[in-house]
Order: sequence, then structure tokens, then C-alpha cells
Amino acid sequence: MISIIIPTYNEGDQIGETIREIQAGNAKDIIEIIIIDGGSTDQTLSIARNFGATALLSEKKGRAAQMNKGASIAKGNILYFLHADSIPPQNFTNFIMSALVKGYQSGCFRLRFDQSHWFLDANCWFTRFDVNAVRFGDQSLFVTKTVFDKSGGFNEDLLMMEDQEIIYRIKKYGRFTVMNAAVTTSARKYRDNGIYRMQAIFYRIWIMYYLGYSQEHLLQLHRRLIANNKL
Repeated sequence: MISIIIPTYNEGDQIGETIREIQAGNAKDIIEIIIIDGGSTDQTLSIARNFGATALLSEKKGRAAQMNKGASIAKGNILYFLHADSIPPQNFTNFIMSALVKGYQSGCFRLRFDQSHWFLDANCWFTRFDVNAVRFGDQSLFVTKTVFDKSGGFNEDLLMMEDQEIIYRIKKYGRFTVMNAAVTTSARKYRDNGIYRMQAIFYRIWIMYYLGYSQEHLLQLHRRLIANNKL
């Protein structure tokens, strides 16, 4: 059975819709929806509970720590990590169960934005390939509890890029697949900051991460350059 884990911070305007879409997608294989919050100042937790999710406050803020917390209390033997502003495809649990039957222990979906633009569409096209360099958390991630535990979970020292870093480690313990369906994620950062400018900032942060810049430096850059810079 699948435990869905969603890290949140001030997602009161979105979390209800995300939970509703998950429940409508294919609830029969879902044992629980776990919302792990980083200290929201809005109504994220109460809204999530009203929609039937288990909603808890994490002792430590940060997506990595929040997702590890969710994994530690999950009842399912399959973990599915999802961003609060991302909607999985219809019947997404069928895709996950089919991948497991085929011998895959982890995987993700392709990416689609909720805004059509040729440049965003082109970026999404590349997410069909199993290349670690283009693997990000917006695509969501399923992984068996066994493989997740063996990998050591998300690296809580990382303030950014934690969702890409873990891919290298979970692949050591089982087969990974990119499933033939797309998660639809919000383009709100692109709308707020400009499509080309936002992508240029993401590329800059990505390159600096691989060049070994500190997490603090990357976070400061993120805050300085990106309007509404919530991670």
C-alpha cells in the first residue's frame, strides 16, 4: 500500500485541491496522505485535516527533514513523495503498482506545467529520459520503504537540491523508471519572475551546486533573485 508524503509551508491556497485530486485519482491503493508542515503561518494544517489527511508539524523545517519525518511514520511499504503544488496523473497509483510488478523499486513521472509555453514545454520534454541531471522533485518520487531506508533517506544537510541528490543513492539499491505519464506542476514561479529569467536562475543554481558552492550561498542567491522565493 502507498503512503503519500507532502512537505508544506504556507500552502493553504493549494493543499486542499492537491489532496482532492489525489483522492480522485485512484484511492484504492492509498493507505494514507501525510502532510508534514514546516511551520506554516496560514491554515495549511487545518485545511489538510479537513480534507482527510494526516497533518503534522515537523520539528525541523526544510523539505528533506520534513519528508524524512513523513517517511518515519508512514504505514505503507511504498512511499510517494509529492510537492504541494503538483498534481499526479489520473490513475497514478496504477502506474506505480505496474512499475513495481515489472521489478522497479523507485521511479518518477514526467513533468508538465499548468501553463502552456513553448519553452516550458521543451524543458518538460527532456524529463522523459532517465538522466539524473534532469531529475527534480516536481516530478514526484515513488520508492519502496526498503530502498528508502537503505539509501539513508533525504540528506537533511541540504537546503536545496535534496530531491536530486537522493536519486543517485536510491539507484544503488534497486531499478529506477520514468513512468509514461506526467505530473502537472504549478508555473507560479515562472509567472512571478518571468519564464526565461526564472529558468536562467534555476540553471545558475544547478551549475553552482555541482561546482560545490555551499548550501547557504545557494539559498542566499535563491532569496535574492526570486520573487516569492519559498522553496
